Amino acid sequence: MSIFVDEFMAGLKAKNPAEVEFHQAVQEVAESLEVVLDKHPIYREKKILERIAEPERVIMFRVPWLNDKGEVQVNRGFRIEMNSAIGPYKGGMRFHPTVYLGLLKFLAFEQVLKNSLTTLPMGGGKGGSDFDPKGKSDNEVMRFCQSLMTELCRHIGQFTDVPAGDIGVGGREIGFMFGQYKRVRNEFVGVLTGKGLNWGGSLIRPEATGYGAVYFAAEMLTTRGETLEGKTCLVSGSGNVAQYAIEKILDLGGKPVTCSDSSGYIYDEAGIDREKLAFLLELKNVKRGRIKEYADKFPSAVFTARDSGQDSNPLWDHKADCAFPCATQNEINAKDAQNLVSNGVYVISEGANMPTVPEGVNLFVEKKLLYGPGKAANAGGVATSGLEMSQNSLRLNWTREEVDSRLHGIMKAIHKQCVDASAAYGFEGNYVAGANIAGFVKVADSMLDQGLV
Repeated sequence: MSIFVDEFMAGLKAKNPAEVEFHQAVQEVAESLEVVLDKHPIYREKKILERIAEPERVIMFRVPWLNDKGEVQVNRGFRIEMNSAIGPYKGGMRFHPTVYLGLLKFLAFEQVLKNSLTTLPMGGGKGGSDFDPKGKSDNEVMRFCQSLMTELCRHIGQFTDVPAGDIGVGGREIGFMFGQYKRVRNEFVGVLTGKGLNWGGSLIRPEATGYGAVYFAAEMLTTRGETLEGKTCLVSGSGNVAQYAIEKILDLGGKPVTCSDSSGYIYDEAGIDREKLAFLLELKNVKRGRIKEYADKFPSAVFTARDSGQDSNPLWDHKADCAFPCATQNEINAKDAQNLVSNGVYVISEGANMPTVPEGVNLFVEKKLLYGPGKAANAGGVATSGLEMSQNSLRLNWTREEVDSRLHGIMKAIHKQCVDASAAYGFEGNYVAGANIAGFVKVADSMLDQGLV
């Protein structure tokens, strides 16, 4: 690392102790940007990177609610309003026991650059709670969401901050939060995205992150004159990102062979076809069951239980061409990355946010793999949220074909920005540097235009 990055990171860590995911995300970006800061000294002079790494606003609050036994429960709610230089804050809400301030700051920081890449006018934010919806009744989830939104509603709005879903926050949770916002504020506006189709939602929104990650992989493959046709694909996760990544892989002629949840993963050598995918959607979205039931249903699949004592994830240790990590941050460790390379994987498109540890990222870049980092490859979700906001403002609904076409066009544009930026600054073929630079420059120039605010 350079003296600049060393000094910058030392200061950031001193101000934000014990926020390891935040440190990791900022360091990766800082290392990519040194050449940009050298070429444009005004970015250093005006301390643009230091300002982008400092949230404009952090909101933290108590969320009391009653469980079905009438017992008082207390969780913590957050909203990180990171940067609004190019538009209202935009980013998901995550409900998971691991949620804490540092995790959400990492996600909000990534969101700023990701939203910049989408070509849409959206700033970056993130929020959530340490509440765990798993195992809770619909009434418990509703009471929690209503309590959270009673406080959150005073900090968000269609022109201020527009939350969406994330891990643990799907259509059910968005519905409960939107209903409470409408009740308290007495207005029906596009304040949340991921809404139901009957009340302001957009077609393709649930599918968008997974579809986008596959579109991005297809764009990377075109640089080598290839397509996804006939490619064997490893997919992690079984939430909506993984589900629709699998669907789009099938649409483009690929063969998905894995998916997972917190209990373990299945490997289906015969491939997850459309009949099996339909079962998976029913299992996870309706029954809220475990992935082992897929292996019970289909004899071609083998279930492997998660072993927390292992030093790697066996899901990433199968022969394949492409990998789509769609579960959570840092799910691919250094050994997993080496296993992917050893097994012939040469396309990695990240559906999750920062799913690969820095050593893995460095290996993929060093080996010149087609590696699409999350802030570029999974930007389709927030891009389609932006399209939902546009439809809400226009008071109309676009067709499925129109939204999918716009999404595909946005992913092509993101890919082009990454390629162009990496070439312009001497990192040709490095999508990590390209995404960081392209996302940063647009936000930095907007901040310069708007003065010291």
